Amino acid sequence: MNLGKVVGTVVSTQKDGKLTGAKLQVVRQVDLEGAETGAFVVAVDAVGAGPGELVLYASGSSARQTAVTKDRPADAVIMAIVDSLEVEGKVVYEKP
Repeated sequence: MNLGKVVGTVVSTQKDGKLTGAKLQVVRQVDLEGAETGAFVVAVDAVGAGPGELVLYASGSSARQTAVTKDRPADAVIMAIVDSLEVEGKVVYEKP
């Protein structure tokens, strides 16, 4: 699992039929303080995340383990929206 921030959306009218109806989000990996650190990834949104939200996402074969992505050509999936994040006893993020 990776920690990321939803920074955009992808709209595609022409795609593999197995992706029809899938919401695609642009996610950028962040560190434990919320600073953007990684590259961008396009992920299938399995939980209804929105722009600016902190999320957990998986990539690789793990991305096809949700009900939304099972047997779909997905390499990344958003599987959780973070409500709060605590590191070493200190709350470093709380959803507004």
